[in-house]
Amino acid sequence: MTARSTRRTAVAKSRIAAVGAIAVAGTMLLTACGDQTDSGSKKTDSAEASKAPLFDQLPQAIQDKGVIKVGSDIAYPPVEFKDKSGKTVGIDPDLAEALGKQLGVKFEFENGTFDTLLTGLRSKRYDIAMSAMTDTKDRQNGVDGDTGKKVGEGVDFVDYFTAGVSIYTKKGADKGITTWSDLCGKKMVVQRGTVSHDLAKAESTKCTEAGKGKIAIEAFDNDLEAQTRLRGGGADAGSSDFPVAAYAVKTSGGGNDFQLVGEQVEAAPYGIAVAKGNELTKALQSALDAIIKNGEYDKVIAKWGVEAGAIKEATLNGGS
Repeated sequence: MTARSTRRTAVAKSRIAAVGAIAVAGTMLLTACGDQTDSGSKKTDSAEASKAPLFDQLPQAIQDKGVIKVGSDIAYPPVEFKDKSGKTVGIDPDLAEALGKQLGVKFEFENGTFDTLLTGLRSKRYDIAMSAMTDTKDRQNGVDGDTGKKVGEGVDFVDYFTAGVSIYTKKGADKGITTWSDLCGKKMVVQRGTVSHDLAKAESTKCTEAGKGKIAIEAFDNDLEAQTRLRGGGADAGSSDFPVAAYAVKTSGGGNDFQLVGEQVEAAPYGIAVAKGNELTKALQSALDAIIKNGEYDKVIAKWGVEAGAIKEATLNGGS
């Protein structure tokens, strides 16, 4: 925003002398006619949006805004993260852009910590949450996975990808870890509120019951913080969704920091979360099916090298 404003100001200054007389005449014309340029622009934008194949399926409020606000934890490469210029990039932003072409609206990503995204959705801060969020029955029903208590009305999910959970360690220092049971008595880092966090807590309980020593779990607001802790020797292992763990292994330290250990577990769908009963859900499902059919979906998935998690059709609430 700042750079754009700066460029416009610079251009305006270079033209002041040349257009002074026209500006005076223009002022009189605008006074008589009002600011019709902006109005015309809005009408043009609205007309263009309405030509999108699925624009009519959107709720009226979204049609009027022309924007879908997306709650996302933008620190989860390659799903969503900031590039060197500060732009939000990744699998989710690319898919959102493709969905936007079908719906005739823009998807605007707003950063938030992962475990607050559904709260933000309930408070209507966001229209949707799209952040590598695993579709689970607990989230569908608004149930706290730890306590089993009802904490909200729940959400509906439009499922768009499938991913399992992986364990990774410092490269060359797996400490004999190949399965979750090998983590008993060791220290692990995860992102708070994720499936990895849930699995670590469940496994720690099993370890304690078996007399093998609990897992010391350190949870962070985002996955990059967990990786930093492991990289610095503050833990024995970390866990993330497979695409994220694989990306960290490939890119961190030029591929010299981490290694994957064992196999993926708990393969489950990622879903776009939408408030219960919102007609936006069906519009998103139709848009997702459209980009799967026209090939845009596969292009995005291939761009980020995560073809193993691709889906063939959009489903609602397919998580368990």
